[in-house]
Amino acid sequence: MAEIAFSRIELLPPEAPPASEVGWIGWARANLFSSWPNAVLTVVSVAAVGWVVLQVYPWFAHAVWNAGSLAECRQIIAERWGEGADGACLAVIHQRWNQFLFGFYPVELYWRPTLAFFLMLVALAPVLFPGVPRKLLWFSAVFPGVAYWLLWGGSLMLPIAIYAGLVVGWLAKRLVWRFHSNLISAVAATAGTLIWWFLLAGPLARAVGDVLPLTLAPVASKQFGGFMLSIVIGMTGIAFSLPLGILLALGRRSGLPLVKAICVGFIEFIRGVPLITLLLVASFLLNIFLPPGTNFDIILRVIIMVTLFSAAYLAETVRGGLAALPRGQYEAADALGLDYWQAMRLIIMPQALKISIPNIVNNFISLFKDTTLVAIIALLDPVGLVTAIRADTAWNGIVWELYGFVALIFFLLCYSMSLYSKRLERKLRTDHR
Repeated sequence: MAEIAFSRIELLPPEAPPASEVGWIGWARANLFSSWPNAVLTVVSVAAVGWVVLQVYPWFAHAVWNAGSLAECRQIIAERWGEGADGACLAVIHQRWNQFLFGFYPVELYWRPTLAFFLMLVALAPVLFPGVPRKLLWFSAVFPGVAYWLLWGGSLMLPIAIYAGLVVGWLAKRLVWRFHSNLISAVAATAGTLIWWFLLAGPLARAVGDVLPLTLAPVASKQFGGFMLSIVIGMTGIAFSLPLGILLALGRRSGLPLVKAICVGFIEFIRGVPLITLLLVASFLLNIFLPPGTNFDIILRVIIMVTLFSAAYLAETVRGGLAALPRGQYEAADALGLDYWQAMRLIIMPQALKISIPNIVNNFISLFKDTTLVAIIALLDPVGLVTAIRADTAWNGIVWELYGFVALIFFLLCYSMSLYSKRLERKLRTDHR
């Protein structure tokens, strides 16, 4: 019988993948047990994590939330779980939570820093998330003045007068720019703003404040503390150090010898001095160089030093991003007929900042954590409050609960910045799609 050739006229349906290659089993094989060394490391790691959990869990399970002292905590733990039992005395967090959040800010005025915090989130929204209406950027611009008025109190005319100085500087720049170069107009803008701030802003604010008394009860800086103080110093330093760092980076690459020398000298000096030294200078020495009778707020001095310190490091980060761009990008900007500032704003700087995002956020996280150093100049940030609480005879001897709580809050805030950095990197990774 002759053999008849057979040709299939339809495709076979795909078979299901092996059960060991999909689902959580497939993920575990690919990531945890892909080889014998990886399998051994996985088993050892799981055993180590399990041992830590077994050791730490009773400490949290026996936690006490309501007590007036460490001795009372230990007594309650012994009564509930027997002699020799160990447990966390979280009652100190429950009793001192307001100090951790607001320091020694007056209790009846807690609504002011709380309102300032939520307004800060509104002001940050259009900066961090493109989907938010751009019109909110106007509120982002005026928020620093509103926050200052809410936190420190006093007359609303003072922040208004400060903003008026920026308007005066802009008007001076526009007036001089018609007849002179950009450099001379920038000098005129700076001079006009400084003259307004140092000579006219104070008397005008007091005069208008007598007519329109828009005032809040003043709060001294020594009453600030806790995470409110860290957020005020950290967020202000972050907001002002980035633009200052960009200007320093551009100045260091400038072709003008004087501008380059000033920027290089500033950056190298600040990077060569510890932040603790700068804070001590801000606390003890800065007032010596000011006119007699000048009352320069201690928190403002700290913010200035922290901002300058962070700006020096950010300048090198941005300079690295500028150096990473190929020469063709600069030549393309020249070919389009763009001037220096147009090229930087539209072509060069967006790419340099995209390259520098991980290092910029790393500097921001370091800046926020460095706010704990203000404890050495008698400002009670969260770490300083821990020392003050432990000096109380009722809580003398407590350690892990206080430092663990502060570490947890700092971790959550810093990890949030890290997550946003990763999200921004994924969104801007257009050259790898």
